[in-house]
Amino acid sequence: MLAALRLGSEEAYTVSIADDIGEKTARHVRRANVFTTLQRLEAKGLISTRLGDPRPERGGRPRRLVTVEAAGVAAARATTGAIHAMLGELEDVIGDIK
Repeated sequence: MLAALRLGSEEAYTVSIADDIGEKTARHVRRANVFTTLQRLEAKGLISTRLGDPRPERGGRPRRLVTVEAAGVAAARATTGAIHAMLGELEDVIGDIK
């Protein structure tokens, strides 16, 4: 969801999300795993998807664009807040966390 939020609802789709996660984490991300995760998030009501306009470079096939819903933003906020709270106690051990 963080990658979808970062990319915005006009640019967030399976491939761009996988690429964004890979760039930010320096880890290989399988597109199939992103697709499956997006399906699960949509079933939980955290994101919604819609078909974008057909793209000439995709043979006329539209991208399935991702929008993070209010419940998804709230879930991301809660999770990142909890992570920051836990990391704050470890600064002496792991160093600066930024």
